[in-house]
Amino acid sequence: MADDGARGLEAVLAAEADEIERAAEAALRPRRLAEFVGQRVVRDQLSLVLDAAVARRRPPDHVLLSGPPGLGKTTLAMIIAGEVGAALRLTSGPAITHAGDLAAILSSLQENDVLFIDEIHRLARPAEEMLYLAMEDFRVDVVVGKGAGATAIPLSLPPFTVVGATTRAGLLPAPLRDRFGFTGHMDFYEVEDLERVLSRSARLLGIPLEEEAGHEIAGRSRGTPRIANRLLRRVQDWAQVRGTGVADVAAAHAALTVFEVDPRGLDRLDRAVLRTLCTRFAGGPVGLTSIAMAIGEEPETVETVAEPFLLREGFLSRTPRGRVATPAAWEHLGLPVPDSGPSRLFD
Repeated sequence: MADDGARGLEAVLAAEADEIERAAEAALRPRRLAEFVGQRVVRDQLSLVLDAAVARRRPPDHVLLSGPPGLGKTTLAMIIAGEVGAALRLTSGPAITHAGDLAAILSSLQENDVLFIDEIHRLARPAEEMLYLAMEDFRVDVVVGKGAGATAIPLSLPPFTVVGATTRAGLLPAPLRDRFGFTGHMDFYEVEDLERVLSRSARLLGIPLEEEAGHEIAGRSRGTPRIANRLLRRVQDWAQVRGTGVADVAAAHAALTVFEVDPRGLDRLDRAVLRTLCTRFAGGPVGLTSIAMAIGEEPETVETVAEPFLLREGFLSRTPRGRVATPAAWEHLGLPVPDSGPSRLFD
């Protein structure tokens, strides 16, 4: 039971969303590009692409959106469909395990439809090859029969737009990547942009949110709107159950303390990794598996959940010999920075 409770706390800062989280997010998603907060460069570029497509009365070019989870790639796909007045079809790379799965989806598309493929880097190779032809020539070859008697029947498709989303653009094969007419990379949000996201979400949820509380929540959200909205709902819970009903700074501090989110946005897992690295392994270098075993987690969990944020914030460094704690990690934990040892790498 203790493990379940700890994992529940960690889920508050997970950038990925489960089914319940997606349902909660749906009510907060902006419907138009003008309502979308942050990502100014991508937003301006995409606005130009969509306005040109509308003026020409043609579907916009295929769009690839890359970046860490929780930054709004799915939201932008929905906005693209809304801006051009098209229907949106949603699927994901892992759901398309065979070329036949993709052929069924493509053959059901109507003219000008927008097909959103989340985690497009996880498409099966046969489906990738079918998608090349569909994106470029609006045609698929449906294979009927097997062996020597198999016949490829060409099937024409109406013009449509593929919007692909990926958290690992480097895994996309070059032939697929090159077929996208517009590629937008989404970066982590600044605190000021997250405050605007929270202000809008609070209005939609009917939460009285004080400005100072919004700033506090935004500063602990890892630069990710999904996490910011999730923390806002936890502050709302605390304010309604134990507070005055207003999401003020006292409620924000209390709620974030309950969910173990510290002022820099680190959670229990992040701090466990740093404390283990600093106290048990003298700051490193040490291997990922050793860290994971010491804190009772899977190596994949440490590598994919905790490590990217710790690296980005400068608390951790990866070296050929293993992970090393930076002086900032010692200082954040309130530990004296050693005069010698791993920290000398950062002098």
